[in-house]
Amino acid sequence: MKAQTDLGLAYGSGNSIPQDYTKAMYWYNQAAKQGYAPAQFNLGLFYENGWGGSRDLQLAKEFYRKAANQGFTNAQINLGILFMDGKGGD
Repeated sequence: MKAQTDLGLAYGSGNSIPQDYTKAMYWYNQAAKQGYAPAQFNLGLFYENGWGGSRDLQLAKEFYRKAANQGFTNAQINLGILFMDGKGGD
């Protein structure tokens, strides 16, 4: 899971390989499906910001919540900000 997330980071940043958000999301999804909180958090970032596709705050919230429920602090913060800004929905 960490290796998959690291590939996502590499593709997302473009620091060591050509930047490709589609491939980044693919690798984050592979790790997120296995319950890996850092990958779930990064997918939340991608959906919140519209990187690699359309902005989708519902999906951002869903992935932040999955990571937050595992105690991933950055996801808890970002989820709280969505709610504070009135973008959290239910």
